Amino acid sequence: MIRRVLIVDDDVPFRERLARALEQRGISCGVAADGAGAVRWVEEHDLDGVVLDLRMPAYSGLDLLAALVRRRPGLSVVLLTAYGSIATALEAVRLGARDFLIKPADADTILAALEGRRPQREMVPPEVPSLDRVEWEHIGRVLADCGGNISQAARLLGLDRRTLQRKLAKFPPRH
Repeated sequence: MIRRVLIVDDDVPFRERLARALEQRGISCGVAADGAGAVRWVEEHDLDGVVLDLRMPAYSGLDLLAALVRRRPGLSVVLLTAYGSIATALEAVRLGARDFLIKPADADTILAALEGRRPQREMVPPEVPSLDRVEWEHIGRVLADCGGNISQAARLLGLDRRTLQRKLAKFPPRH
């Protein structure tokens, strides 16, 4: 049973809305705007779970995830992002995340993920990803395999380093 949650997100309106929604469901919430605040909060408070944004200034959500799980093994962590890829989701789960959700996610879905259950959803036929989306995910996997080394990933992909950087600077394709 989840009773106390830390929400780590640099988006203040989202963080406050989610905290209010979880508190209406009987969950006590703490908030942090960045990685340093999150680490302090986890060290000072007893928690059941953490809702963590993937992209924040100074800390990447994946780095913060690893730091939090090292400090509190077994902590239920759900990663949220608007820019998800299969490679990032797999890396998050490998590092100890319980789930990986794409924003916007509602409070019930987040709470279900923290508790390790899947909310009932309508069965939606799977979409065939576009070629751009498949390319984006492949680049993400290769980059993750290279430990984030853009030059090495560019060599493996047969691209110029600057071309790869331009592709990475773009938002991921939606479908």
